[in-house]
Amino acid sequence: MRTEPWLQAGKYAAAVMSQVPKRNGWTIAAQAGDRAPDRTQRLLSRAVWDTFAAMEVVRRFAVAGLDEAARTSGRRHGLAVGAIDETGQVKQGKLTAGVKRQYLGCVGKVANGINTVHLAYVREGTGHTLIGARERIPAEHLKDPVTSAVMGLPRDLAFRTKDQLAIDILTEAFGDGVRLDFVCGDEVYGSCTELREYLEDREQTYVLRIPSSFRLILAGGVTLTCKQAAAQLTGRRGWEVRPAGTGSKGPRWYAWAWLSTASARHHLLIRRHLTTGAPVAGAFPDHIAGPGEARDVRGEGLVRRSCHRPVTC
Repeated sequence: MRTEPWLQAGKYAAAVMSQVPKRNGWTIAAQAGDRAPDRTQRLLSRAVWDTFAAMEVVRRFAVAGLDEAARTSGRRHGLAVGAIDETGQVKQGKLTAGVKRQYLGCVGKVANGINTVHLAYVREGTGHTLIGARERIPAEHLKDPVTSAVMGLPRDLAFRTKDQLAIDILTEAFGDGVRLDFVCGDEVYGSCTELREYLEDREQTYVLRIPSSFRLILAGGVTLTCKQAAAQLTGRRGWEVRPAGTGSKGPRWYAWAWLSTASARHHLLIRRHLTTGAPVAGAFPDHIAGPGEARDVRGEGLVRRSCHRPVTC
């Protein structure tokens, strides 16, 4: 077995994790001590390796490290949260797998680039890290054999939506023994029935953000949208003021309300701006454990879960 690919992979990984402000082929080569990016480009384009096996090794290492750090720092009972989100990356060319003109959140507009779904592992009060990723490949790329071949896409690759990619990533994490108190994500994932049913079938609790137009049946049997349900909460009754973590300007305080639905396991958690009074977010928490469970599933405990933001790079 040749040692050159292993050595170059180590240099490349160290350069990517360094403090280089701008990462491209030339800056990474300079950080790795190479005169040109040829060696790294050859490693990434020609070396034969198992991406998912490598990801599994990294995931186990990262989760074990954060769990041990939480244990030694006295935070072993802090929450373990899985945060799902996608991130965009601008690309200039047309040959990168999955590249097309699409909306990219990193630039806030339609641009040429790729979108990747990530899963972050968050240990409360300890740290966080990415433990899974899947790039979204547009359906038109998979249907066009020429485009698929030029981009080097696997022949058996099937189209998957963002929420289906999230299911794939979570399945891998659960298969590795990763245990999560809650899974959270924005309305892209909260609107997906398939993802919610997947989590419920696994008896995995979650807090997923949902759009204001999301329809649900409240405890009284009345069907309302989230916006209509929030409008019924007038005055201060039914609201609690709690912090939503610390931002760049200090603690972020919001008013929170909890509404029961016709389902004993589902509730609507609403976050309202203190100054304008306008609802700014609605979450659809699912709680499966029985009433004897010691975990705090309402109040500050649930607010903490709903405030974890997915981490992307």
